Amino acid sequence: MKTLENLLERIAQLRMLVIGDLMLDRYIFGDASRISPEAPVPVIDVEQERETLGAAGNVALNLHSIGIDVEVLGSFGFDVPGERLRHLLATHAIKFDPSCQQKNIRTILKTRIIVRNQQLCRLDIEDSPEKYTLEQNVYLEELLTKIDRYDGIIFSNYAKGAITQRIADRVIGAAQSYGIVTAADPKPKSGIRFTGIDLLKPNKSEAFEMVENTRNHFNTNEICLNIFAKHQPKYLVITLGQEGMLIAENGKIVEQIASNAREIFDVSGAGDTAIAFLTAALAAHEPIISAAKLANLASGIVVGKVGTATASIEEILKAVVA
Repeated sequence: MKTLENLLERIAQLRMLVIGDLMLDRYIFGDASRISPEAPVPVIDVEQERETLGAAGNVALNLHSIGIDVEVLGSFGFDVPGERLRHLLATHAIKFDPSCQQKNIRTILKTRIIVRNQQLCRLDIEDSPEKYTLEQNVYLEELLTKIDRYDGIIFSNYAKGAITQRIADRVIGAAQSYGIVTAADPKPKSGIRFTGIDLLKPNKSEAFEMVENTRNHFNTNEICLNIFAKHQPKYLVITLGQEGMLIAENGKIVEQIASNAREIFDVSGAGDTAIAFLTAALAAHEPIISAAKLANLASGIVVGKVGTATASIEEILKAVVA
């Protein structure tokens, strides 16, 4: 316990940057007890609505929840969802530059309809990826000249357009010159390679895509070797859902840890929690195994909640005692 408390205290002294796709997640909770007379669909009696930060915003929120000074860089619009997103960032003291909010784009909005703790459907609003790119963001150029202010940088890639290959290459190169920890939650379909990054954290299906594996058998050794050969990360952590996490270094699997989840209500956002805690621990100079154990513990907490969520210091310490 003392060792964990010490690690969390060190983590709370960090300053981190999240670069990626900003979204607003909206949840509509209700019950369904009748069928519409207009069409063979259930009528949802709305009981509660909730909005929270999604994607890169959720990664930043997870970092903030454990005391980290965090800044986010992404794109969102001047529409109503954009104003809500801006308000949530400010409410949680997550820094962002005004240039993140742009004209002529729609804020990415995901609305989930939840009935009796089960997701009935999801409604998405978004523009084409090129509208969200950070390529022309003047603030990004300024950040690159002051990148040594951060202890860690996370790429939250949801393949919505914010991150490009040029951005990834420039940021990783600049961070390496200062010894800053870099990490990415990749989306293989975006085609971006985070070559030379400190940490790659795909989930199981993403790991398949990264090596273009079309077979059903998940050969862990083969997949890890291929990912290291193609992307050359320092560390690879593959999240396996209920099976826990697979940790690899120098092309070899060093450990697989079991999931800490006691109840699973919703896995959305669990990857955001994992990448946030993994990178924070590495930035605090923690070894990869103990960093993964902390991330696994935090992920086990958030999947027990409905919707994208975070794990607080108090919840983490309580989970260790339980």
